[in-house]
Amino acid sequence: MFFSTIHERMRLIFLISMIILIAIIIKVFYIQVFAYEKLSSLAEDLWSRELPIKADRGKIIDRNGVVLADNITTVSLVLVPNQIDNKEAVAKDLANILNVDYKEMLKHVTRATSIERVHPEGRGLSFDIAEEIDALGYDGVYLLKESKRDYPYDTVLSHVLGYVGIDNQGLSGLELYYDEYLTGADGAIKYFSDGKGNKLELTEVYVAPTSGITLQLTIDLDLQLAVENELDNVIAKYNPEKALIVAMNPNTGEILAMASRPTFNNNNYQDYETEVINRNLPIWMTYEPGSTFKIITLSAALEEKTINLFEDTFTDTGAIHVEDATIHCWKSGGHGTQTMLEVVENSCNPGFVRIGETLGVDKLMKYIKAYGLDAKTGIDLNGEAVGLLFDEDKMGAVELATTSFGQGISVTPIGQIRAVSAAINGGNLYTPYIVSTMLESQTNSVIKKISPNLERNVISKKTSSLVRFALESVVANGSGKNAYIENYRVGGKTGTAQKVSDGAYLDGNYILSFMGFLPADDPEIIVYVAVDNPKGVTQYGGVVSAPIARNVMLSAIDILEIKPSKEGMAKEYTWLDKKYSILPNVVGLDKKEAAKVLKNYQVLYSGEGDAIIYQSPNAGYYVALGSKVKLLLGSSSS
Repeated sequence: MFFSTIHERMRLIFLISMIILIAIIIKVFYIQVFAYEKLSSLAEDLWSRELPIKADRGKIIDRNGVVLADNITTVSLVLVPNQIDNKEAVAKDLANILNVDYKEMLKHVTRATSIERVHPEGRGLSFDIAEEIDALGYDGVYLLKESKRDYPYDTVLSHVLGYVGIDNQGLSGLELYYDEYLTGADGAIKYFSDGKGNKLELTEVYVAPTSGITLQLTIDLDLQLAVENELDNVIAKYNPEKALIVAMNPNTGEILAMASRPTFNNNNYQDYETEVINRNLPIWMTYEPGSTFKIITLSAALEEKTINLFEDTFTDTGAIHVEDATIHCWKSGGHGTQTMLEVVENSCNPGFVRIGETLGVDKLMKYIKAYGLDAKTGIDLNGEAVGLLFDEDKMGAVELATTSFGQGISVTPIGQIRAVSAAINGGNLYTPYIVSTMLESQTNSVIKKISPNLERNVISKKTSSLVRFALESVVANGSGKNAYIENYRVGGKTGTAQKVSDGAYLDGNYILSFMGFLPADDPEIIVYVAVDNPKGVTQYGGVVSAPIARNVMLSAIDILEIKPSKEGMAKEYTWLDKKYSILPNVVGLDKKEAAKVLKNYQVLYSGEGDAIIYQSPNAGYYVALGSKVKLLLGSSSS
C-alpha cells in the first residue's frame, strides 16, 4: 500500500513535469515563430536609438521647370543627455557659441529624455557655428543635416507659394494645400545603447530620407515677373490700398500668373503682419465688381435673345428711374440714342438696367449661378472666399437693376475671371488650377498629371462669339481704348466700383478694374486687373487699370508667342492718342514713288538701285505715324 502510494505520486509528478515541459516547448515555439518579430522589436526599442535626418521638402517649379521653391541644407543640434558626462561644461560652451542663456541650455542638457532636439536655438545653424560645436568633441552632442525651405525669388508669387514653419510643415498657399505631397519621409542614423543610454560599439544603421514630390505649376515665371513689375509700378505711381492681377488660360483654367499687393517675402514671413501673409487677394477678396460684371448680363441677354446688339436701341438721358430709385449714367446728360452695341461700348448703366429688365430676375440669376458666381471656384488653394448675391426670392426691380451692372452684389476676382473666361471661350466653365503635374523628386518621372476640369457649358459658341465681338468693340471704340494694342485683337471691359463701408458707399473711393483678353477672335490669355483706391488720378477703370492690363498683355505676346493679325477693329483715335495707320506696300515701286506713299513716315534707305525690293515693317500692319520705315534698294529685276 505504501509503495503503491509512492508510485502514484511519482506518476503524478512526472505527468505534471511533462505538462510543464510541453507548455514551455509550446511557449518557446510561439515566441520563436509567431511573436519573434514583435518581441524582437520591443527588445530593440529598449537599446536602440535614432538620430533623425530631415527629408527635403518637394520642390515647386514653374511650367518651364524653373525652381520657385527649393531647399537649402542647414545643421541642427541634437543632444543625448545620458551620453554627456560634464553637463555643466557642455551647457556653458554651447550657450556661449549659440549666444543663449546658460540656464536654458542646461535644461536641454539635463532633460530626462533619450534624445533632445535643441529648439529653436539649435535649428538652422550656419556651418561656421556648426564647426565650432563640432570642434568641442563632446560625447552626446550631435550635429545633423536639416533641410530649410528657400524661395529664390523672394516676394515673387508669395501668396500662391505660401510658407512653411520651422519644422517644414506647410502653413499657407500651395505649401499647405499640397503639404502631404511635398512632405518627404525622414531618415535616421540608428545606433545601440545600454540601459543607461551609453552608446555601444555596434554597427550604426543609416536610413536615407526620401524627398517629397515635386510640384510643377501652370505658372509661367516670365509672365509672373511681368505681373509683379506692373504691380510694383502701380504702388509707386498711385499708392493704392490694394492691387491685384490674375492671368489665366481661358480655354483650360490654368493660372498663368497671380499676384497682389501688399506682398511679403516667404523666406522671412515672420516679419510681416498676419493679414498680409494670409490674404491672397485674388481668391480671398470680395467686392462689388462694377462694370466688368456687365459681361455676364450681356451674355445672358444674347443667349436668351432678349436683345439684338445691332438693331435694338436705347435712349440714355443720363438717368433711369426704377421704382423709387434713380440710377445715373457716368456721363452727365447721358449718351443719347444708342444701339445695344454702343451701350456696351459706352458702359452705360441705364442701358444695362434696360438689358436686365429684358431678362428678368429668374433668367439673370440662372446665368449668374451657371457661371458659378454663387460658389467657390474650387481652385487648389486654401482660403478661397465666396461672393454675396441677392436672395432671389427677395429681388425686386431695384435689385434686378443694380445687379445688371454689377452693384449691390460681391464676387471674388478668381470667380470673375473664371466666369468671363466661359463667356469668351465658347461657353465652357472650367475650374481654375495651379498645379499641373506631380513629379518623382529624383527621376522627374510623372506621378500624376492634372487635366483641365470642364464643369459645364453655360452659353452657346454663337453667343460667345457675339460677346467677344462686343468686347473687342469696347477696346477699339469704347471705354477700353487704353488697352488697345495695334496689330493685335484685344477685347475687354472696364470696371469702376464704388466701395462700401458699414452699408454706405464711400465718397471718392473706388476699385478700378479691367478684364482683357487676346486674341479677341480666339483668346489665349485673359487678364484681370483691380486697383483699390488709387491716389492722384481720375478714378476710372479705363484710365488706371486698362493700361496696366495692356502692359501685361504686351508681355504675354512675347512670352506666349502670340501672332499679330491684320484683321480686327481699327481704333478710333483721339487727339491725345499716338496715331497709327496701316503701312502701305511699296515693294516694287521706285524710290521717288515710295517716298510719296510713305510721306507720313521716316524713310531710311539701304542698298543700291532705284527699286524697292524689301521693306520693314511689313505692309498691312498698323505702324505709328512718324516712325521709321526701312527700305532695301535694288534693281527692278532683283
